Amino acid sequence: MHMKKVVALLMSLFLCFGILQTTAKAAGVDSVLKLGVNDTLTEIEAVSVKDTYYVPLRELSAELKWTITGLQEGIAVAAGDHSVRLLNNDGGLQLPDGTVAAMSTFLKDGKLMVPLRISTYLGYSLTFQPDKYLLRVRDAGALLSDEDFIVQYKDKLKPQAASGTASAGTSVAKGRTLYLTFDDGPSATTSELLGILDKYDAKATFFMLGINMNRYPSQVKQIVKAGYGLGLHGMTHRKEKFYASPAAALAEMAGDNAVLKKISGAETSLIRPPYGSKPYFTQAFRDKVLTQGYHLWDWNVDSEDWRYKEDSGKIYASVMSQVHKLQKSQTNPVILMHDQKATLKVLPRLLETFKKEGYSFAIITKDIKPLNFWKDER
Repeated sequence: MHMKKVVALLMSLFLCFGILQTTAKAAGVDSVLKLGVNDTLTEIEAVSVKDTYYVPLRELSAELKWTITGLQEGIAVAAGDHSVRLLNNDGGLQLPDGTVAAMSTFLKDGKLMVPLRISTYLGYSLTFQPDKYLLRVRDAGALLSDEDFIVQYKDKLKPQAASGTASAGTSVAKGRTLYLTFDDGPSATTSELLGILDKYDAKATFFMLGINMNRYPSQVKQIVKAGYGLGLHGMTHRKEKFYASPAAALAEMAGDNAVLKKISGAETSLIRPPYGSKPYFTQAFRDKVLTQGYHLWDWNVDSEDWRYKEDSGKIYASVMSQVHKLQKSQTNPVILMHDQKATLKVLPRLLETFKKEGYSFAIITKDIKPLNFWKDER
């Protein structure tokens, strides 16, 4: 390849990165564009999330004839002479020379969504013209210029509103995204709990204890494999040990994360201290723990399943009363529940009601502003 063509290609990639990172809002954040691949306008939906367009990896791979292979550390993606590895748990994109580029992923409707710019690492170029609703990936096989492509598909390029539930924050009605959270697991009945969630297509986040993860490792793997949110709840759940000192709290969270990684290969920065963050998780504790990159989460709806146990009627009434109060301020509910047998009795009824009332379910991720009793947004 001549030096001028190499320089032109590098400049094209640079401009594409800049465009995708800085001007996606011109097409509307959380909009959906149909993706152009070479000379074809496909049915692949590219979803704008925080100024980046994401696409389903499997659908993009099928369209571009990529080979994807599951590995212990992530997913290998190969296109001709090019290959990269998507590392687990938002570990980034590993290039052939071993360097790692930042790249986050999330699940949407059961599909792994990846930034479209992954294609540039595999030898493709991107074009984004927000005023024309053009988002296109192409290689040397493309015959149409961007102008000709726009003319050919002008009646089909206009975007539609984003749909579905995405863990990275795609568009939903304000106050209508619901975050189910389960503490103290895993347990002997976690698999049954996951079955109920799957039946209702509901996402949830699990704040797990290290001692219970060691006791039920297969349930941990189930949670991770299914794409549920992951959180840390410490090792012991014993107040005198966890809150002995800020260093002790940090050690428990770090130990909890180490257990999670050993069992599943996954890690997380989301934490929920035993009994919630007030009153014990004071400024000294937060400064010690959160400066290590952890994000503190409490709740704004307490199901009181820990109090009422088998009385599912009282649990249901308590949850719905609190959720309905949050509707007035258009606040998204973050519901505290527990991974225990008694909770299974009320969960189907709650999920049915949430769906009827128009709620969608999402997992908590590190990109969402933390909700906690101290209003500490670190």
